[in-house]
Amino acid sequence: MRFHTRKWIKPEDLNPNKSLFGGRLLAWIDEEAALYAIIQLENNYVVTKYISTINFISSAKQNDIIEIGITPVKYGKTSLTLRAEVRNKMTREPILTIDEIIMVNLNEQGEPTPHGKTEIEYVKDRL
Repeated sequence: MRFHTRKWIKPEDLNPNKSLFGGRLLAWIDEEAALYAIIQLENNYVVTKYISTINFISSAKQNDIIEIGITPVKYGKTSLTLRAEVRNKMTREPILTIDEIIMVNLNEQGEPTPHGKTEIEYVKDRL
């Protein structure tokens, strides 16, 4: 698992229980999954189709630094299935896991379209 993004938990990210609001964390994960898929599929027209069970393992508190990790699981004809993990950067304690996030590759008309990818590519290798 590669952890691409770090977030610093600030007061505006907290719920009334003074822990990280789950909706905020899910928005960050969805954005990270979209960015990952856009880069991998080389297409800005990518949408989230499905997010499997979300397993909240522990919480984050104000001033914690968390890391969001995304890894590909499967390349479909028009989709890319990803796995997500979130952990505390300093303690490495897991905060959340999601086994499947399915991102769909679209054309300019918003219709699913084949992407032709079968494995991870790094931008440096494309240049």
